[in-house]
Amino acid sequence: MNQATHAEEHLSQDRLPPPEFAMCFTSTPRGARLARRLVAHRLAEWGHSYDSDANETVTLIAAELTANAVRHGHVPGRDFHLRLTAMPHLLRVEVADTRGERAPGLNTPDSPPFDAESGRGLLLVAQLADRWGVAPREAAPGRCVWAELDLQSPR
Repeated sequence: MNQATHAEEHLSQDRLPPPEFAMCFTSTPRGARLARRLVAHRLAEWGHSYDSDANETVTLIAAELTANAVRHGHVPGRDFHLRLTAMPHLLRVEVADTRGERAPGLNTPDSPPFDAESGRGLLLVAQLADRWGVAPREAAPGRCVWAELDLQSPR
């Protein structure tokens, strides 16, 4: 192989879109559990081993976002959608559901009362992610909650 061919291969690989996993899941606890497991599996396939900080952190973020989609974004007969994207120095997880009227606020959530049995999901996401937010769902009713993890930031 000559140098020109090798350089063309390298350039074409740089232009490839980042690895992405996207799938719809039933808006049930079982769907949320499956989404969490597939996030961990896909990250491991992309080189972030199951016991790595990146895999554990993004899997926990995905678990919280999918649980919220099931609990707060459930519309009977509608699924939630998960997208996981791996860029060179960033992992991004997005969870979209069809209920747009109950979108969470963008401020860091307040801690729930000490004896509360729920209400800590977005607090965990805010603490674990480098950035997170809420956006309207593209081309469909609902909202998308996303979170990003910088792979170069110290944990």
